[in-house]
Amino acid sequence: MTPPTSHRPFVPENVHMKEFTVRAVVLGLIMTVVLGAANAYLGLHAGQTIAATYPAAVIGMAVLRAFKGSTILEENIARTAGSIGESVAAGAIFTLPAFLMSGSWTSFDPAHAYWKSTALTLTGGVLGVLFVSLVRRALVEDPTLPFPESVAAAEIHKAGQRGADAARYLFWSIGIGTLVQALGEIAMYAVDKNFILRIGELGKTFVRLGTSNTRNVLQTGALTTIAAPTVSPALIGVGYVIGPELAALNFSGSILAWGVLVPLMMYFLGPNLQNFLPPGSGDNGWADMAAAVWRYIVRPIAVGGMMVGAAYTLIRMGGNLTSSLGRAIAEVRHGAPPMESMVRTERYMGSKTVLSLIFLVFLAMIALYFYISGLWLGAVVAAVIMLIVGFFFATVSGNLCGVIGSSNNPISGLTLSTLIIAALLMVALGVSGPAGVAVVLGVAAVVCVSSAVAGELMQDFKAGYILGGTPRYIQIVELIAVVVASLIMYYPLYVLQQGNIKSGGTGFGDPHLAAPQAGLMAALAQGIVGGEMAWPLVIAGAFLGLMLIMIKVKSPMLVAIGMYLPFPTTAAIFVGGILRWITDTLSRRAGNNEAQRTRVDNVGILIASGLIAGEALTGLLFAYFKFKDIEVLQIFKNPSYLLGFAVMLLLGFIMVRLPLSKAGRADEPAPPAAMM
Repeated sequence: MTPPTSHRPFVPENVHMKEFTVRAVVLGLIMTVVLGAANAYLGLHAGQTIAATYPAAVIGMAVLRAFKGSTILEENIARTAGSIGESVAAGAIFTLPAFLMSGSWTSFDPAHAYWKSTALTLTGGVLGVLFVSLVRRALVEDPTLPFPESVAAAEIHKAGQRGADAARYLFWSIGIGTLVQALGEIAMYAVDKNFILRIGELGKTFVRLGTSNTRNVLQTGALTTIAAPTVSPALIGVGYVIGPELAALNFSGSILAWGVLVPLMMYFLGPNLQNFLPPGSGDNGWADMAAAVWRYIVRPIAVGGMMVGAAYTLIRMGGNLTSSLGRAIAEVRHGAPPMESMVRTERYMGSKTVLSLIFLVFLAMIALYFYISGLWLGAVVAAVIMLIVGFFFATVSGNLCGVIGSSNNPISGLTLSTLIIAALLMVALGVSGPAGVAVVLGVAAVVCVSSAVAGELMQDFKAGYILGGTPRYIQIVELIAVVVASLIMYYPLYVLQQGNIKSGGTGFGDPHLAAPQAGLMAALAQGIVGGEMAWPLVIAGAFLGLMLIMIKVKSPMLVAIGMYLPFPTTAAIFVGGILRWITDTLSRRAGNNEAQRTRVDNVGILIASGLIAGEALTGLLFAYFKFKDIEVLQIFKNPSYLLGFAVMLLLGFIMVRLPLSKAGRADEPAPPAAMM
């Protein structure tokens, strides 16, 4: 069998070169662990992960080119394995902390949580690979799907020696991110700064509910807080990558929460809240009270907004969802020709093999859900839901990555839909309490990891299709990488959680470990199954989300997440977005052509990616020190935020000046764009 004449891979199908080698696989597995752990850190702090395809491509090229006789197909295998850890991390951080936050798990210690966490992520990851393998051909060969990140990754591999320059910027910025984060950890400067604001005055300010003669007077007055941006290379890097528009939307949620809702509630509730203040607590007591109002009143409103935002995202993509399911059914029904009749670039696992493996995983899922909940009926129903919804959403995820890329893939929205379906069915079956919540979260966890892995693998299939890689090798290395990432991914979460607790925090859900998606999953599972939801607040948030849709806000979900995240976090992301806007504006004003602007964008995104990785890995290291009770040097007892602000200005100068200096000549050809 010959491939379609309309497609000519970069490496022709009749050319055989080194591809599935030990060095490529080992390098890919190292990258999947490192980039996965970095994204776990980033996701728990900022509620967002960044696609690892581009950094993995650059690092893979830089390392493999040091070996004699390395090939472009080896680089593709290394990038394929290296990028999947980010997807496993996304699925893990969006759901696993929810078990602890909802009370379904009493402990996150390894003895209680490791094997359950690993089983959920491993099952989801393997299913993601198997599900999307059923629809690979239909999606990869669809000319209407642009696959922006796959095309960019393939072009980066084709670009050859340019990878050395890209690696230089990436590793240099990793060093900067590491240095800045380490200085913050050893208290060279303060990373955060809170300001106390007086809104009214207790005993003096009031609101009169009527004319000047009425006795209906409402006493008001309180103190609230506002915060400066966190000095964080990773958060600034995230803002730079997502751009000014999305960063502003995210920050607008925090402005709504901390600039409108919290001050209003503190103003009107102040006379009552003062009765809850410990004696002599002063301004710190009021700051804690403002944080409690945000956590227990504003956050449920944000949950309602996130629900509507997720639903809106799925409805808006209804056409893509329908076409994805149609392609999946057609591929399974018609099957694939024998592998012996296929050329190298068309060889992949047959549908019968994939379906057999899916059935075995289905049986294992029934046992796992019974182990989690102790309910046979709930376990069987949960496994059936997981199988049906998981396949549908894995296909949808692969299709969406073909349209908008994995960075914009609405995984949390797909997971939220799964969770609501599972929760309503559990309630209909009479399943309630912690066991019911655990089953619902178990279904959501598997589907979340499955959808994330499916989307990333679909991108890897497309990149391999362009480069001329062997699909079967891509499937095999993805399965190996998923297993390795799943076996290890629990530990970054555990170290971060314990490190946060030992530094005075509360673990998952703490302002420094917000885990917003997991908090949403926990709140919904508890609310629907356990009856603990503050529904009036959630409904108010739903109407807020509806209002955002009616005024045509681009991403209501992102606004709601901004309400849920701490103000310093979104403010730092907004700073990164502003830096991207400044860079783009100066590049245009300099008269740069499209090729020059592309070079500026590439260098800027590489620097931002390096800052993210540098802080994340350093943050994990210091969290490990706290976890092991290793004392770390503290330079200043009361470090200054002004020095931290100066560090942030220096980072901003680097992130603007360096990319602009690398625009190159106007007559140079355009490089591949770094689509993130």
